[in-house]
Amino acid sequence: MSLQAFVLIILAGLIHSGWNIVAKKAGGDARFSLFTSVLNAVIWLPLGWWLGRDAVPLWGWTEWGFVAASALLHVFYFVVLLRGYRVADLTVVYPLARGSGPLISSLVAVAFLGEQLTALGAAGIAGVVLGVFLIAGGPRMIAAIRSGESAQARHRVLAGLYYGLLTGLFIAGYTVVDSYAVKVLLMSPILVDYMGNLLRIVMLLPLGMRNWPETCSLWRVQWRHAALVAFFSPIAYVLVLYAVQSAPISHVAPAREVSMLFAALIGGRLLGEGDRALRIAGAVLIALGVTALGLG
Repeated sequence: MSLQAFVLIILAGLIHSGWNIVAKKAGGDARFSLFTSVLNAVIWLPLGWWLGRDAVPLWGWTEWGFVAASALLHVFYFVVLLRGYRVADLTVVYPLARGSGPLISSLVAVAFLGEQLTALGAAGIAGVVLGVFLIAGGPRMIAAIRSGESAQARHRVLAGLYYGLLTGLFIAGYTVVDSYAVKVLLMSPILVDYMGNLLRIVMLLPLGMRNWPETCSLWRVQWRHAALVAFFSPIAYVLVLYAVQSAPISHVAPAREVSMLFAALIGGRLLGEGDRALRIAGAVLIALGVTALGLG
């Protein structure tokens, strides 16, 4: 992995963990995703128009097909993620989602896209996955499921496990689709994200229209959080797509989990979700794994 790709991934990880903490604090549902998409379209309109005025008219069915698939996968990803944040801890849902998604993405890239994985790279992926397991409170989750903890605590752990893994599945889906678009079809990472976001608005709008008075009430409460996510989320993801253009997906996807370092330390303190020592140990493993991927 090149130094440039590595730096892009580290920066993206810091930004990504930050906007996820904001989304967790917002406590929104699918309508928060709609608010974010609308504000995303407005904030990034000048850049989207500037880059797309010549490129987008040249797109054919293939390009639009990938953008549509990306939009649909991102909608499911964000809606499921927000649902997980409402019913479980961020420090369970976020690491499981971020850990399982890249693992699946890497396996797909190696199995179907012909990418090569060195022994050091494989060790790096293993370190990342184990680190994510620790940050997510893996031993505590297993103990909670087996023991006689209160029904409420048990349900919260199982909900975090379910929504984290389901979110990871959608992460793997859009990672492979978007990476193919920018790496093989040579589409602009910025346009893939921006045009996909416009389609996401169309997909989410019926949910917002279903109970318009309630949607307006939620907007007044959540628009500030949505604006922060709308500004920072595209930056983080576009940086990753640029990294994909110069590095293998099987390396970039797991390396993105450096965001766990920031989520474990920042999120654990801000949200008071505990298990600090275990999560620091997991963060160290992730750092070592990311380093191995960079060298491999």
